[in-house]
Amino acid sequence: MERKTHIDTFGTIALTVFAIALSFNQVVIKVTNGGFSPVFSAGIRSLIGLTAVALWMAYRRKAFGRSAPVVRAGILAGILFSLEFICLYIALDLTTVSRASIIFYSMPVWLALVAHVFLPGERLNAVRLLGLVLAMAGVIVAVMDRQGGEASLWGDLFALGAAIFWGGIALVVRLTPLSQEKPETQLIWQLIVSSIVLIAVAPLFGPLLRDPQAIHVAGLMFQAIGIVAIAYLIWFWLLTIYPASGVASFSFLSPVFSVLLGWWLLDEQVGLSIWLALVLVALGIILINRR
Repeated sequence: MERKTHIDTFGTIALTVFAIALSFNQVVIKVTNGGFSPVFSAGIRSLIGLTAVALWMAYRRKAFGRSAPVVRAGILAGILFSLEFICLYIALDLTTVSRASIIFYSMPVWLALVAHVFLPGERLNAVRLLGLVLAMAGVIVAVMDRQGGEASLWGDLFALGAAIFWGGIALVVRLTPLSQEKPETQLIWQLIVSSIVLIAVAPLFGPLLRDPQAIHVAGLMFQAIGIVAIAYLIWFWLLTIYPASGVASFSFLSPVFSVLLGWWLLDEQVGLSIWLALVLVALGIILINRR
């Protein structure tokens, strides 16, 4: 598909489905952490996802970019990918899905700030600047809330780190030779690097196994196949078609569903301040994408 200047109907549907998948994935990660240590779980997920993507590419006879500039960009994206998921998995181990998701999905805020400087055509105007302020206020409200549930400042900070590293990946994809590569190449380099990095550093974060049961293994497979091998591939493909801030803006749907799913499936306590934070972040992200 040719490059678009705005999100059209197809993009809206695809990004909404992606947001719903990621919402459920937050719950799955939280549950899976009961059987595996967070960083080890993230590493195994990358390894299984890498195997699935590599087999699919081999079956379709799809080559991936291996020129020196692409390799360098791929390694950089892979390191950011590794850091993102170290932060996210630890955050979900320390705090609730609701809190982690609201902060994690503030990614468009940090992406919009940097995109204003580095990405032509994605500069901030008054409306988008207002969205930034509202979304930042929402993150502050979420961090300040210490009532009920698993309120953890470290969990909040790790979720914020994950959001920043996620935004960094989007910038690398746009600003390096990876932007000229197919989504398969963009993804597989991140999986190659993260498989090595995450599994290598996992022992530094405690015992690799906690009490693995069938539900934890099933959750790991969902993350690896459903999210890594399918959903992320689609996300990187959409990023090559639509503006980075537009693609990122649809992430406002994910914390909404994540809060609801955390409350429904995990019986998490969701106080008034968390709902306020959710509204501020969601409204802010909508305004960031407004043209």
